[in-house]
Amino acid sequence: MVTRMDNVGIVVEDLDAAIAFFVELGLTLEGRMRIEGEWAGRVTGVRDQRVEIAMLRTPDGHSRLELSRFDAPAIASDHRRAPVNALGYLRVMFAVDDLDDTLMRLTARGAAVVDEVVDYEGIYRLCYIRGPEGILIGLAQQLVTRNGRADPTERPR
Repeated sequence: MVTRMDNVGIVVEDLDAAIAFFVELGLTLEGRMRIEGEWAGRVTGVRDQRVEIAMLRTPDGHSRLELSRFDAPAIASDHRRAPVNALGYLRVMFAVDDLDDTLMRLTARGAAVVDEVVDYEGIYRLCYIRGPEGILIGLAQQLVTRNGRADPTERPR
């Protein structure tokens, strides 16, 4: 049985820029290190890999984002600009306390809203943005719950 989701991994070209972006979003850099060696290839199936990773923690301490930059082997494919209806992993969704402020700060770091910010039944304000290197990120600000009270533990659907 699963006890928790440990992290979500994203491969990037510019690790420094990606770290700065996610720190601006509100995550905390826990550490950064190089991963290589025969054991690493046995885990991932990518032999002779040399990768630098950065682990970032969400403010609640329950989730992490692992950013990876591969020095070797060369990147196999690029899905960063895939549309939202592409097969496979799509995006990471973050709850934010102030969507307008978050968008202002992230726009200064190159983010762009995919289409528009929408209001979902007066309960959430939501949008997708393209972050560093075109990574798709969802942002959701809870306004009120269905019973009319704010509940930060309730998640968007």
